[in-house]
Amino acid sequence: MLPVVANRKIRVGIVGCGRISKNHFASLEKHKEHLELAAICEINSEIRTAHENQYKVKGYSQLEEMLVKEGLDLITICTPSGRHADQTAIAARHGVHVMTEKPMATRWADGVRMVRVCDEANIRLFVIKQNRRNATLQMLKRAVDEKRFGKIYMVQLNVFWTRPQAYYDAAKWRGTWELDGGAFMNQASHYVDLIDWLIGPVADVQAMTATLERDIEVEDTGVLNIRWRSGTLGSMSVTMLTYPKNLEGSITIIGEKGSVRVGGVAVNEIQRWEFEDTQSYDQSINEANYETASVYGFGHPLYYKNVIDVLRGEAEPETDGREGLKSLEVLIAAYLSARDGKTVSLPLEY
Repeated sequence: MLPVVANRKIRVGIVGCGRISKNHFASLEKHKEHLELAAICEINSEIRTAHENQYKVKGYSQLEEMLVKEGLDLITICTPSGRHADQTAIAARHGVHVMTEKPMATRWADGVRMVRVCDEANIRLFVIKQNRRNATLQMLKRAVDEKRFGKIYMVQLNVFWTRPQAYYDAAKWRGTWELDGGAFMNQASHYVDLIDWLIGPVADVQAMTATLERDIEVEDTGVLNIRWRSGTLGSMSVTMLTYPKNLEGSITIIGEKGSVRVGGVAVNEIQRWEFEDTQSYDQSINEANYETASVYGFGHPLYYKNVIDVLRGEAEPETDGREGLKSLEVLIAAYLSARDGKTVSLPLEY
């Protein structure tokens, strides 16, 4: 039986106060009746001090010290992806639940280790997939689950965004294999998540990647062919070189009895919605569309709601560690395929 937090606020520590952390601070504020920001951990002293002053909490440079002193229930990991596994292991040693940003790890073995150490410590591991909560994708997921497409023939995903050299130069870890990963693993990670979540288990992948313009270790551009176990075929095209700004984040599904395209800059617009049958919610597609200046979407507060319910013992996790491994497996398979120039079949291990 996993422990629950009842009759008091859930004490949360945020680890890493970089670009994505603002979504977490905002989510904690939105759910302040259930959540308490107890402490932060940030190695950059200037950033740490600024956040201490803004949020009126104690800041730490070392995660271990924060875990020892603060009596936390949950940490939210917003650090470079390659650090997630070790930080999860530290939290597990202290019996503290873990919520981690995407991707959960940059290596398959690290992702598996994260699940194992949390199992052994009897704690929760949440892997954030906030885009699943976007209204447009919730509607698409409903149509898939209701089998309105019939047999799904083809799926196409596009992520045409831009990340200038200045973005990578802003932090030494960006654009590295060890801590970051490339366009597929970092920027397009949430779109890779849609591959299994919407369509189902993957059988085979073929990938090619390239570093065409940016001065980084990893790819700024890539293409991926996919065969699902169901027989569906599909592909994914990703680049961080779109001129002059983010252009498109989209998914198109073509099926026996339906065709749908969800596009916009970050799957925020239902642009085509045609099915053989009709359902009452078909009239609501325009209500699902939303404007966004951020490719992160608006799903973080909704994701936190599920985490609260789980830690109260009132729900099951929407995306736990094992769910997170599904997209990590596709990512690692894609990189192996690109490196070796061959088809890679899943699962990676038996």
